[in-house]
Amino acid sequence: MVSDSSPSPAEAYGQARRRSRFPQLARFAAESAFVFDDFQLRGCEALEEGHGVLVCAPTGAGKTVVGEFAVHLALAEGRKCFYTTPIKALSNQKYADLVARYGTGAVGLLTGDTAINGSAQIVVMTTEVLRNMLYAGSSTINELAYVVMDEVHYLADRFRGAVWEEVILHLPEHVRVVGLSATVSNAEEFGEWLVAVRGDTTVVVDEHRPVPLWQHMLVGGRLLDLFAGDSGRDTELQMNPTLLRRVEEVGARFASPYALRNARGRRGGPRGFQGGPRFRPPSRVEVVEQLDGAGLLPAIVFIFSRAGCDAAVAQCARSGLRLNTPEEAAEVRRVIADRTGDLPEGDLGVLGFWEWREALEQGIASHHAGLLPAFKETVEELFVRGLVKVVFATETLALGINMPARTVVLEKLVKYNGEAHVDLTPGEYTQLTGRAGRRGIDVEGHAVVVWQPGVDPKQVAGLASTRTYPLRSSFRPGYNMAINLVAQLGAEDARTLLEQSFAQFQADRSVVGTARRIEKNTEALKGYREAITGDFDEMLSYVELRKKISDREKALVRQNTSARRAQTTASLEKLRKGDVIAVPQGRRAGLAVVVDPGLDPLREPRPVVVTEDRWSGPLSVADFPAPVESLGRIRLPKHVELRSPKTRRDIASSLRNAGISPPGRGKRRTGANDDGELAALRRALRAHPSHGLAEREANLRWVERYQRLAAENAQLERKVAATTHSLARAFDRILRLLSERGYLSDDAEAPVNEHGKRLARLYSESDLLAAECIRHDVWSGLNPAELAAVVSTLVFEARRDSAGEPRLPQGAVTKAWQETVRLWSDLAEDERRHRLDRTREPDAGFAWPVYRWARGESLEKVLTSAEANGQELSAGDFVRWSRQVIDILDQIRDVLGKADPVGATAADAVRAVRRGVVAAGGT
Repeated sequence: MVSDSSPSPAEAYGQARRRSRFPQLARFAAESAFVFDDFQLRGCEALEEGHGVLVCAPTGAGKTVVGEFAVHLALAEGRKCFYTTPIKALSNQKYADLVARYGTGAVGLLTGDTAINGSAQIVVMTTEVLRNMLYAGSSTINELAYVVMDEVHYLADRFRGAVWEEVILHLPEHVRVVGLSATVSNAEEFGEWLVAVRGDTTVVVDEHRPVPLWQHMLVGGRLLDLFAGDSGRDTELQMNPTLLRRVEEVGARFASPYALRNARGRRGGPRGFQGGPRFRPPSRVEVVEQLDGAGLLPAIVFIFSRAGCDAAVAQCARSGLRLNTPEEAAEVRRVIADRTGDLPEGDLGVLGFWEWREALEQGIASHHAGLLPAFKETVEELFVRGLVKVVFATETLALGINMPARTVVLEKLVKYNGEAHVDLTPGEYTQLTGRAGRRGIDVEGHAVVVWQPGVDPKQVAGLASTRTYPLRSSFRPGYNMAINLVAQLGAEDARTLLEQSFAQFQADRSVVGTARRIEKNTEALKGYREAITGDFDEMLSYVELRKKISDREKALVRQNTSARRAQTTASLEKLRKGDVIAVPQGRRAGLAVVVDPGLDPLREPRPVVVTEDRWSGPLSVADFPAPVESLGRIRLPKHVELRSPKTRRDIASSLRNAGISPPGRGKRRTGANDDGELAALRRALRAHPSHGLAEREANLRWVERYQRLAAENAQLERKVAATTHSLARAFDRILRLLSERGYLSDDAEAPVNEHGKRLARLYSESDLLAAECIRHDVWSGLNPAELAAVVSTLVFEARRDSAGEPRLPQGAVTKAWQETVRLWSDLAEDERRHRLDRTREPDAGFAWPVYRWARGESLEKVLTSAEANGQELSAGDFVRWSRQVIDILDQIRDVLGKADPVGATAADAVRAVRRGVVAAGGT
């Protein structure tokens, strides 16, 4: 931020000393348009002193200054600096920034499908590109002095997070790492790990937002502060009583049960009741107009739905809302023409280009993953330049793109995570609202939550005030990583490297408390032993003997019970109609006559009886603790109508007059006294040295405590053993599977064979399945369009809300797809056997669209066909998936070489897919 005050003499003296001590920082700062904050100075000073640096600061605080200083140092020293980012869009943005500062000759860009001046002194790249360079043993790494890892907290990402740790672990010792992270509560822990694996690393944490953030709620058309007092400036937070009253008033209108029924479309309420008021959230137009009237534009409105974002733009555009002046609209048209000039004219209609451009001219746009890349980048540029005043976006906008706003609006506090609707976490809330407040432009930022029934202001306050966002590693070894590690280091050194990962570092620290409990319990166990009088081992053996006796007694009871049940079942099966039996227990105890034996070959018999007191119903084995005997017989009619009270009364009378007496109740034997093993155990107990001790029972209590605590300790030790070295054990399981499948050899000098070398160059979520398809010639004989279709099944993943069934071209594609699925099924079974995460099942949902596209059909035909098949496939999705297909086709071409028929076909397939909108600008 720019400082207008002149420094005091003391400050001037301190600045002079700093300039003499850090001359490069002084030169760098002199070129800046603003005065650096203290945390930026501390990070830059540590770099100039030769340390690695980890900077954790809120979004918009300016932590990239430290990364840019690493670029400055590299240029000053005549060495190389790689600036890595998690996504291509951010790489493009940073490339443009650095080119504007240092010129095109000094800066390069590598993003997988884009390569510009890759041998430059400064190269911006995605983190995956650097990982691949490290595994390939690129000589460029030898000249490298600095690596900036922007958004390094991405290592918590469960899909791609491992890449960051791989890079940190593999970089040579001479390379200084500059990690730039959002604020996390365990920055010191992360810093300790960096010190352990990279050497001296300075951790700089700054939790102060340079632009204060005010929290609001929009309730019933009124914008109210969430907190009372100067809450935008980190003071003690207290709920705003006016807001609480307003929520209570507005909420009361919709609290009637009749109103709620009416809102759900049900009838109810007293006669003449026409239905209570139904809650209607403010329209997007109303929200934008209110923000505009309050001077809170530009704004980002987060809507957790692509369709919702597009609908919001259409709603605002139709309303005639105009946020741009005619001059701004003209400038928007110029930017659009520059950014989208290479889009094919014939595709503009199906892309919705004209509606998109009209909304942009009005100052309105959407931003989500389904948008065409060229459209997204145009929106980003226009928003940064102040030519778009409101963007309706999904949460993907919060991931690294530099698009700050004056205000951020959240329509809901619930989002769909692909499996269920879940509440936003404090970390997600902070990430989203962190976009509010542009440094150097706004004096304060604003976060607005739109109220609706069920939203509690206290819940919002909890999200806004929580400051605990731990960084958790998602690092796990995979097939490609394992094969590359073995190729570079050998299995033993690879295990050592995995043990040094942040994941294992955190796992080991997580058991520190458990280890302390084990140590404490061990001391207690020692005390228990000392409390016992006499010989501890003898007392322990005495307790074990008692336990054996107890176990044997229980076993005999179970045996007797089982035997009695079998005998009882057999006796019930012998009963016939007219037999008189005795029911020994329960409410039906007494004599009964069998009117139906109730025999069933599939289950135990359930004889139907009539008792002396005229009750009729079925009995089961459970009613007889001992076998049943017939005590006599009485004559019954051929057909017995039990529903007739008279019939039951006559049968009961006949039973009473039969003169049959119930048997006496004899004592049942348990069989325990006849068991030789039990008798021997009891004799051994009486002869045991501890049996006659006066303090025997007191000692036994100490032994029992000892055994309980020892069992608990054993369980804790198993937990520790399962946690420590967990990554190395997973790595060993992967190596066993790879050995079984023929990717590793027994040659210690060259453990990775030819198949393994191919796997080492396949970077995909389905890397081993791709290698298997190559190895088993699944893709042989396919033409370019057919190969693109089959290969797409390894990268495509249908959205969970997609309803369409995949369609496949008949013939060679279907056959290759079936063989791919067979290989996957075999692999999945091996993974289950080796207790490994299962490779994702191939998904044929993109095969038909990419096949038709590679054959040369128009975008309109491809998308229309997908829609007719019930698939939800936007133009942006189509381009994104096509580029992923190109990426794996490129890998296949490089792995096999163009001399190989499949390699040559892959090269042709790349050319067939990379055309039109797929080849047009935007990443």
